Amino acid sequence: MADAYPTYGRIDGPIVIIGFGSIGKGTLPLIERHFDYDASKLTVIDPDPSKAVFLRQHQINHLQTRLTPENYREVLGDLFEGGGGFCVNLSVDTSSLDIMKFMRELGVLYIDTVAEPWAGYYFNTPDNADRTNYALRQAVRDEKARSPGGTTAVSCCGANPGMVSWFVKDALLTLSRDLGRETAPPEDRAGWAALMQSLGVKGVHIAERDTQARRVPRPRGTFVNTWSVEGFIAEGFQPAELGWGTHETWFPENAHRHDTGCQAAIWLERPGAITRVHTWCPTPGPQFGFIVTHNEAISISDYYTVGEGAAPEYRPTCHYAYHPCDDAVLSLHEMFGSGRQQTRHHILTEDEIVEGIDELGVLLYGHDKNALWYGSRLSNEEARDLAPYQNATGLQVTSAVLAGMVWALENPNAGIVETDEMDFARCLEVQRPYLGPVEAHYTDWTPLQDRWAQFPEDIDESDPWQFRNVLAT
Repeated sequence: MADAYPTYGRIDGPIVIIGFGSIGKGTLPLIERHFDYDASKLTVIDPDPSKAVFLRQHQINHLQTRLTPENYREVLGDLFEGGGGFCVNLSVDTSSLDIMKFMRELGVLYIDTVAEPWAGYYFNTPDNADRTNYALRQAVRDEKARSPGGTTAVSCCGANPGMVSWFVKDALLTLSRDLGRETAPPEDRAGWAALMQSLGVKGVHIAERDTQARRVPRPRGTFVNTWSVEGFIAEGFQPAELGWGTHETWFPENAHRHDTGCQAAIWLERPGAITRVHTWCPTPGPQFGFIVTHNEAISISDYYTVGEGAAPEYRPTCHYAYHPCDDAVLSLHEMFGSGRQQTRHHILTEDEIVEGIDELGVLLYGHDKNALWYGSRLSNEEARDLAPYQNATGLQVTSAVLAGMVWALENPNAGIVETDEMDFARCLEVQRPYLGPVEAHYTDWTPLQDRWAQFPEDIDESDPWQFRNVLAT
């Protein structure tokens, strides 16, 4: 059966997976399928003793410890003694930047799915501006500027951030073709930004609808989700953030700009997980989403900027517009309504989910065809057939990790990179077999439609795609 899966290369040296939650567990079989490596040198680092049984049954080395600012260099240094190998960081509460820097010192390839800080940062940092993903991303970009080139470290390469940046490029080429323009893929960042500008794209929603569900109702006092509960709560409590486009004529009263860095984004004085926006996905059509802060909201706006600074010639608005599974929505209502986090967490497994898909794509809007949604519509049923230990949400993430690892192995001296800077075609070539239907859908919907006329709102009817209209009051 293993012969049915392509081998993308050999990883010489140790492979260390940091974190063995739903994503770590789902990534393991993809590594086993698609890479040649010495199995005796694969180690999982996870402090949870409940992971030991599974790992022992599968003859995987398990280091049951928690990485901290005090011990990470010693622990990882021992595992990667002599250099080489691959560090796959799929954990929470570990500093992506610190571990990334150390791996590059050792000459070890590195990948993560988020610019994660050390434990306590999200909730113990008093300044909201410092708690933003803009600040976390900028620290990584500053390190890239200080130390260009060298061993490849792929930053923020999951489904989103990650895969959605590759979808944006594929969507732009699709839109260009459908507008009657024959466009070869641009060769650099400036070319991609010029293409998006020339197509009249005003902005991008990372538009997602998760309809996965189980038979039994959600128990009160339990936060239920289809992926990491800890990760979702942490980012949900961060301020809402969005890349801020040049077409915007209105500025929210509770919004703040950044004085340093790329200046491509703003943040709102409000948690993202209770900040709603109007958006659109193929299955539900119009829907509410939450502006949960994500790295891609900033990186996409930054990557497609024409000009520099706070007043460039062109920049798209970009933000996440996320409708999680219904159990997660109820969990959010309970958590924010009570003012305290639930003590019990539960991730819906592929075996208990009885229906639903994770519909994750990019909605490019404001152009001559109004809006184009382009993305994956993967069902849990199909995910179970494609790979073990994960639901549809998980497989969209883990297959992106696989693609990022392949790209890093093929480009081992690219330095620190974000997914916007990688070869999107190669990455999607690796990932697409795990994504179910990848489709393009045009819609004539705009945020001005389906409003409640009985309750007038302060909107801008001259331009449907103003963020003023997207933001739900």
